[in-house]
Amino acid sequence: MRSSLAPGVWFFRAFSRDSWFRGSILLLTFLIYTCYHMSRKPISVVKSRLHQNCSEQIKPINDTHSLNDTMWCSWAPFDKDNYKELLAGVDNAFLVAYAIGMFISGVFGERLPLRYYLSAGMLLSGLFTSLFGLGYFWNIHELWYFVVIQVCNGLVQTTGWPSVVTCVGNWFGKGKRGFIMGIWNSHTSVGNILGSLIAGIWVNGQWGLSFVVPGIITAIMGVITFLFLIEHPEDVDCSPPQHHGEPAENQDNPEDPGNSPCSIRDSGLETVAKTSKGPCEEPAAIDFFGALRIPGVVEFSLCLLFAKLVSYTFLYWLPLYIFNVAHFSAKEAGDLSTLFDVGGIIGGIMAGLISDYTNGRATTCCVMLILAAPMMFLYNYIGQDGITSSIVMLIICGGLVNGPYALITTAVSADLGTHKSLKGNAKALSTVTAIIDGTGSIGAALGPLLAGLISPTGWNNVFYMLISADVLACLLLCRLVYKEILAWKVSLSRGSGSSVVLTHQR
Repeated sequence: MRSSLAPGVWFFRAFSRDSWFRGSILLLTFLIYTCYHMSRKPISVVKSRLHQNCSEQIKPINDTHSLNDTMWCSWAPFDKDNYKELLAGVDNAFLVAYAIGMFISGVFGERLPLRYYLSAGMLLSGLFTSLFGLGYFWNIHELWYFVVIQVCNGLVQTTGWPSVVTCVGNWFGKGKRGFIMGIWNSHTSVGNILGSLIAGIWVNGQWGLSFVVPGIITAIMGVITFLFLIEHPEDVDCSPPQHHGEPAENQDNPEDPGNSPCSIRDSGLETVAKTSKGPCEEPAAIDFFGALRIPGVVEFSLCLLFAKLVSYTFLYWLPLYIFNVAHFSAKEAGDLSTLFDVGGIIGGIMAGLISDYTNGRATTCCVMLILAAPMMFLYNYIGQDGITSSIVMLIICGGLVNGPYALITTAVSADLGTHKSLKGNAKALSTVTAIIDGTGSIGAALGPLLAGLISPTGWNNVFYMLISADVLACLLLCRLVYKEILAWKVSLSRGSGSSVVLTHQR
């Protein structure tokens, strides 16, 4: 019986149980989005295989190409001189569909069970990723096939991000959200690394397996999600986290009827909420324009547009850049490009840790963006001078480019989705996340497209475009940075004022 045990024992048991479930959800959502990104990465590695110089390879006896054709081993329709534009079109098919679908996905994510929504999305994503690779085994050389598959995959992949952020937001309060989500958001880089390494195994042979294997893994993860994902702490009798707008004392006694969601959300009916034991009404999900009115949503969304433009250009074109400029093999270029994602893991964790300590999300992003611009310039000019300089510059650039991107899409989105202006209604989380990431995805679509159009004029011009986007992302945060600096000055003046009062009292 409960009364026979000391209060400390009950606290330890409850704490351990809550921590176990929270850790499990963090790990499961980490693996879920790792699979999503793993299935996106193979196309960047396989690009160098779809179009390559075949002059040093031995032609098969029954080959029908002319003797002067140096592209005979490339994969049609990417064997022509306009291959960069075609590859950019394939990338853009996915990214434009993803950007459009993201704005719709958040609305569905607020209204559908996340477990079903995520599971269906992962199963379909695994299917379409595999279908792209099966084009190799079915000997398909029609551009429309690869474009249609990418469009379908882009749409179903929008189920992922709003859902996993909402799920993590349901389980974790604001506390150390930046640090926790900085570690958790390394799933993006881990997925990119796994996708590169898996694709690299088969890129020089049966490149179709570079897509089929990640597709199968993603589908299997979808089944695991259906079996084990828990959307809310209340579903397993765990204590909910404290969000903005919820006074800390409301969570001191979970057995107090006044601590029910009804009493928090409907303070005007406090007496009724305390005496009624019937089920309370769920708060209404916020609409699109209501989410836009939350302070900071527009600024961070536009900033992410340019930050994600830079990040996704590296994601889709870095292996080909290394292949063309540093003259590594396709596999070596893919493996070396993973160092950019290693830097991204470090940058995401550092951004979260610093922003938690300073309570300055916008300032942290702005400083990293300012440092990223000269580092990208240096990487283009001296990054290929040797393997050591290439490794160091890739890690530094990865950290500075992906740090702000990681912080905005995780901790900032969760902060704004549970903003104090919402008065405890966390129903906005998925919509806010979808708006921010959807706007960012427009940049993600523009970046690889512009890289494909600009790269024939020289890789230097691609880097000038990336540096310009980085500067614009920084400028869009100026107002929020100014507000954070003012808040710090007020906080410091209050602290010094308290010290003066204490000294006077002594």
